[in-house]
Amino acid sequence: MMDNSAVILHKGKDKAIKNRHHWIFSGAVKTLPDFENGSILAVRSADGEFLGCAYFNKESSIIGRMISFDDRPPLETLKTNVEQALILRESFFDDDTNAYRLINGEGDRIPGLIVDRYKDVLVVQVSTLGMEKLKPFLVDLLVQRLSPRSVYEKSNLPSRREEGLPMFEGLLYGEPVRTIEVLENGLRFLIDIIESQKTGFYLDQREMRKLVRTLSGGRRVLNAFSYTGSFSVFALAGGAVSVDSVDTSERAIELAQENCRINGFAGGNIRFHVADVFDFIRDHSLEHDLVILDPPAFAKKKSDVVRACRGYKDIHRLVFQKIPPQSLVLTFSCSFFVDETLFRQVVFQAAREASRDVRLLQRHHQAYDHPVNIYHPESDYLKGLLLHVE
Repeated sequence: MMDNSAVILHKGKDKAIKNRHHWIFSGAVKTLPDFENGSILAVRSADGEFLGCAYFNKESSIIGRMISFDDRPPLETLKTNVEQALILRESFFDDDTNAYRLINGEGDRIPGLIVDRYKDVLVVQVSTLGMEKLKPFLVDLLVQRLSPRSVYEKSNLPSRREEGLPMFEGLLYGEPVRTIEVLENGLRFLIDIIESQKTGFYLDQREMRKLVRTLSGGRRVLNAFSYTGSFSVFALAGGAVSVDSVDTSERAIELAQENCRINGFAGGNIRFHVADVFDFIRDHSLEHDLVILDPPAFAKKKSDVVRACRGYKDIHRLVFQKIPPQSLVLTFSCSFFVDETLFRQVVFQAAREASRDVRLLQRHHQAYDHPVNIYHPESDYLKGLLLHVE
């Protein structure tokens, strides 16, 4: 007898769920029971096989997101997944680093939720209606487990529009905190919790900042799209002879200056520029022999890909044309719709147009606190290439 309270998938549309992929697209659904958007429902195959539980929203093209793949109560599974996520982070970080991602959405089997830790402050991002309804349960879990001073939500994600959710920022628990100082591999950084991009810091670049520290000795560094100067601080800590930080945000540059200052770095060899990066590179001769290109996503939706690739090619061509021989370029794309193969093709085209010999030395190293679920590869978005330019 068919379960009238379950979501039934079309025949042959259960393979992804059996392979533990979290997303259910609306086209895979044969029948839906009556339910309120955001509710947790059982999921069954066309033959009635129980596949697990998901929360559902009829307003979204991704109509369901799996939160369990067995017959355990779904909230019990969520509690287990939260605990496992916290244990994983505790195994990797010590007193030298107190800023890291605690929960990475599907990468931790908790779709729709990001939680970042900045010392004793937690910053939450909720991207789906189903997770919005589960938020009180999950915040209570985190407070009980971690006893934070503050839990602040920064859910200003475009994906919320499709879910029928307004943008939201506000305090969820504890005392208001505007700015906090954190440590990353022994270096100090000020985080503006409220006026910041993402949750306050690009935590996903931690391993690459370590790499920059090892590469910077004796080099002249250009940190393009510098934001609050984290790559600049690591370059100076690694012995860079000069660092130029460029960003369009005056507030970001102010924090970059402060981050250099609190780490003891000052002098005329450390320069800050509030400018458009493309204009800066066009207008300067570029005597730098280590260039870091870490732009925001050029392609925020699939229709942006052609324009994004044009932007990636233009900036790489300009850099390749101008930097001296034997230089290094560390370049990134965080655009999900530009995969690594396409990104490499664009860099190849830029090198060819600039008539420079360029070799790939290394690819991006994923930060340990940003796990990618092997069953859900869509959570792998950040690409990076370390290049040697003859």
